[in-house]
Amino acid sequence: MVESIQQLMSGFGIAATLMNLLYCLLGAVAGTMVGILPGLGPIAGIALLIPVTFGLNPTSAIIMLCGIYYGAMYGGSTTSILLNVPGETASVITCIDGYQMARKGRAGPALAICAIGSFTAGTLGIFGMVFLAPPLAQAALAFGPPEYFSLMICGFIVLSNVTGGSLIKSLMMAVIGLIIGAVGLDPVTGEYRFTFDTTYLLSGIEFVAVAIGLFGIAEVLANVDQPLDQLEQSVIVPRFRDLYPSLQDLKQSIGAMLRGAGIGFGVGLIPGPAPVIATYASYMTEKRISKHPDAFGTGVIEGVAGPEAANNAACQSAFIPLFVLGIPFAPPTAILLGALMIHGVVPGPMMISEHPDVFWGVIASMYIGNFILLLLNLPFVPFFASILRIPKKVLLPLVMLFCLTGMYTVNNSVNDIWLMLLMGALGYLMRKRAYDAAPLLLALVIGPKMEVAFRQSLMLSHGNFGVFFERPVSLTFLLATVLFLALPALRFIIRTLGAGARNEGGAG
Repeated sequence: MVESIQQLMSGFGIAATLMNLLYCLLGAVAGTMVGILPGLGPIAGIALLIPVTFGLNPTSAIIMLCGIYYGAMYGGSTTSILLNVPGETASVITCIDGYQMARKGRAGPALAICAIGSFTAGTLGIFGMVFLAPPLAQAALAFGPPEYFSLMICGFIVLSNVTGGSLIKSLMMAVIGLIIGAVGLDPVTGEYRFTFDTTYLLSGIEFVAVAIGLFGIAEVLANVDQPLDQLEQSVIVPRFRDLYPSLQDLKQSIGAMLRGAGIGFGVGLIPGPAPVIATYASYMTEKRISKHPDAFGTGVIEGVAGPEAANNAACQSAFIPLFVLGIPFAPPTAILLGALMIHGVVPGPMMISEHPDVFWGVIASMYIGNFILLLLNLPFVPFFASILRIPKKVLLPLVMLFCLTGMYTVNNSVNDIWLMLLMGALGYLMRKRAYDAAPLLLALVIGPKMEVAFRQSLMLSHGNFGVFFERPVSLTFLLATVLFLALPALRFIIRTLGAGARNEGGAG
């Protein structure tokens, strides 16, 4: 524990340099704006700005991208409260009571409580990372290729299931992602695979092109289908002096913040869209323990404080499996995994020892970034809210231009732009048919890592597939995967038998 605190102090020394502070500020501001813009979200925001980091050192680059992630968690609450339009999916729950508070003229306290709750939960989450990540990394050193493969299979299947409405559709997208990830050189033999005799595909499908296309370009195309004035509503902009909550508001919120932080931190350690699940779990917890549960939905401040704290805490703890295990448990961390590897940093149990400046510098920057966001979100809410007044006919072309120029700067390749546009068209069609792009992107990122672990396991066992079932940890992960896949069928059977029994009882 003492060593972890000393390492954290050295991390503050790295994060507090002028250059890293600047990139932390830029990431926090960009993330807040990404969260404010409805529908964009942290996934598209990180994907769009990865090219901007290519000239930076790994520590500064990851500090900036992480700032975009948790900044979007902050910013998403702004449109939820002012417009009843969630800036990103994790802010859906905030709409319920946040917008009702705004309609009562209490938008200021709602926004302030969001900022204070997010800062409190983010701080607790960061200290949780400091004390939990090193021992977890030591435990992960005992993992071999079979355990890594089984863990990635388990997390991959769970995430594919919970991110889409249909398990079949999500698994279909995951298979497509695995196929796309197989393009290029074989990671073991070095042979060409699915390159169609073109040199462009030798290095594989460009990850940034797929990410920007599926989320950035597809978002623009989806918005073109909608009326231009759809979001041109009356924006409720609070005055500066109305931004501060009363002592009674703080007293009612503190318990919800702490409970939300605990719930969010725990949920962030499991596969799935942690912020979404955490906000829902926190809201239901506050409603269940409240003395006035019927008041929820009418503008209760606990219904804002708890979910926003859970949202930010889940965002912080999601970095633990990413940094320590090298496995993303959510789509935004999947994109961050790609960014880490682009900058030559391989996350996993050895990251703390091999890249201590990146690991501890990024963790320390999260605390600094949360403090920056607290300062930004209180006085500058009227400014951020004014972004919503930009007409879509102006905003959408700007987003498209940024996508095109950002993509070209990656490799200075026109082929990358065509690939991005192709993926954008695919993402648009997927949205029209209710196919989720997140499992595809997740499979593209971890598919090659999963393949390497699988083939290394077979080489170690001389082709014996029993290696995955003979090792207890690997077997546990595989059994959990099978159970998760069987749950929908079991629920269907139970509902069918229950309906049959009720029918027989009614007939009797």
